Amino acid sequence: MSSSPKVHAVLFDLDGTLADTSPDMTDALNELLIRHNKNTLKYELVRKNTSRGSIAMIELGFGGPLEEKHSLQLRDEFLQIYASMLCNKTKLFPGVAELLDFLDQTKIPWGIVTNKPGRLAEPLIQELDIAYRAICTVSGDALSKRKPSPDQLIHAANILGVDVADCVYMGDDPRDVQAGKAANMKTAVAAYGYIQDNQDPYNWEADVVFKNALDLKDWLFTHN
Repeated sequence: MSSSPKVHAVLFDLDGTLADTSPDMTDALNELLIRHNKNTLKYELVRKNTSRGSIAMIELGFGGPLEEKHSLQLRDEFLQIYASMLCNKTKLFPGVAELLDFLDQTKIPWGIVTNKPGRLAEPLIQELDIAYRAICTVSGDALSKRKPSPDQLIHAANILGVDVADCVYMGDDPRDVQAGKAANMKTAVAAYGYIQDNQDPYNWEADVVFKNALDLKDWLFTHN
């Protein structure tokens, strides 16, 4: 193992990368569907679409695109329901706790960059007991643009005090890779996350694809 890591900081997506939030989000979506006399969805289907965002999940449940005003109303109702069950079933993915311990022990700073709004992201990471360890959490409403814009990632790197080229961003959606590359960061895919059936993360042109979160540990100190 090399004595120095190939990057000086790690940034993570939240849903589908650090935390398995899909069980609670599925319950919230199904509660919304019940309220509107729609059929509930199976967990396996919702899980694969969780990283697409709340509007996409709602359209999945309602059978397709909706008029914008109605869609936004449903999104607000969905998020209100979800906030009431934010961390009932949500857990860190296998290997994540050990990975974060390793980053702390090796003094590699890490943070979270998510499109989840701050009113949900911040209490969630508190519940998961990782808020005090993350150097930064940049939520979806922290800036005017969200991923796939690079703005959140660049902002996070500035908070960490690390050059963007010395960071790696790890996520489970093509937007994560697009944002990371646009920010001039190295990019990693969490292939254990919420990947859709028609997606192949090996085609997203990321620097590396991990089947387990803990695989990042060895990659950090492996120089090609």
